[in-house]
Amino acid sequence: MAKYDYLPRICDVELQEALAVMGSVLIEGAKWCGKTSTAGNIARSTLYMQDPDNARSYQEMADTKPSLLLQGEAPRLIDEWQMAPVLWDAVRFEVDKRGLPGQFILTGSAVPADNVTAHTGTGRFARIMMRPMSLYESKESNGTVSLADLFDGKHDIEGISNLSIEQIAFTICRGGFPATIGKPDKTALRMSIDYVEAIINQDISRIDGVEKNPARARLLLRSLARNIATVASMQTILDDVESTETTITYKTFAVYYNALRRIFVVEDMPAWSPSLRSKTAIRTSPKRHLVDPAIATAVMRANPEAILRDFEYFGFLFEALCARDMRVYAQRNDGDVFHYRDKSNLEADMIVQLRDGRWGAIEVKLGQKQIDEAADNLLKLKEKINTDKIRKPSFLLILTGGQFAFRRKNGVLVVPIGCLKN
Repeated sequence: MAKYDYLPRICDVELQEALAVMGSVLIEGAKWCGKTSTAGNIARSTLYMQDPDNARSYQEMADTKPSLLLQGEAPRLIDEWQMAPVLWDAVRFEVDKRGLPGQFILTGSAVPADNVTAHTGTGRFARIMMRPMSLYESKESNGTVSLADLFDGKHDIEGISNLSIEQIAFTICRGGFPATIGKPDKTALRMSIDYVEAIINQDISRIDGVEKNPARARLLLRSLARNIATVASMQTILDDVESTETTITYKTFAVYYNALRRIFVVEDMPAWSPSLRSKTAIRTSPKRHLVDPAIATAVMRANPEAILRDFEYFGFLFEALCARDMRVYAQRNDGDVFHYRDKSNLEADMIVQLRDGRWGAIEVKLGQKQIDEAADNLLKLKEKINTDKIRKPSFLLILTGGQFAFRRKNGVLVVPIGCLKN
């Protein structure tokens, strides 16, 4: 694989660190997000399970003597390992036998059924979740504000984003798929549409070998797109699908939804449950998200001009863009991303919490008009948290589509998405 045009990824360092201590590393994520390129950039030998010239012989070998497929200079990349799930146990056994770190890299764009492997891989495999490119990775954020610095208390920020609203609309519709970066605008937008068509017509059925109706898959994806970045219930999404497709049962709906989750297209955001000073009930419903907002615009057949005309929907898509990027940045800082909402409807669009207990609250506002209200909400949330049980927030942040990064007099930070990095 040619490595000369490789765009560095934030998880490159994470992969190197994992290989230094573990025998094998599993990189999971949606198809086309760059797993093979990232792994191939460091691998010294490669097995492509989807190679059309050799796929059948590879499958036969996996069924008879899988250890032969593991021969090659380490680290050896086994691309799309789930096509022959027996390779998981073969790799685990080989790692035990060799007793050395950095032996194998497995990549997978689908989660196999729970019962296809005999062992979990605990102690032998490190796992890395890979998502489409953040704006910093695609070189559209200048990275003048670092999430790691914010957690370290460095709040005297400044920066100017080079992204206009029109450019943000385009990046939403193009998505963060590496193959689209740098392509002519029309080509990049077309590639995102083709990606979604492949999900609907092929990938959703391949995950479990059960043929699925493309029309139903399209309706489900369109409903998820319409409800993106909201706490819509599963019943709400089902009702939306049933408004057009009246014959779908909840069981069938769940099969389709689970298939999208297993191919990493759906990535809902869980609710955050902190200790509060009062007995306020916390909403526990997840926020509906797709792994990239371009999936939503592609299935809705919405181009940048269309979402600019629907500013309310643009706002939800912008939040989805920020969620994608924040997940990438948080992962590098050993953190996870949640959302918060209580019964009084006080909310934070995102909570980034690190494994060491530090956390920060984030509101997402596309424009400038709602910044005052967002800052007040964040300060109210800060007062509700029981700091005897958990730490004070490391920062309160408003992510915007504007130009300037600065610290307000009340301590709340305002950062354009075009200035943020990990």
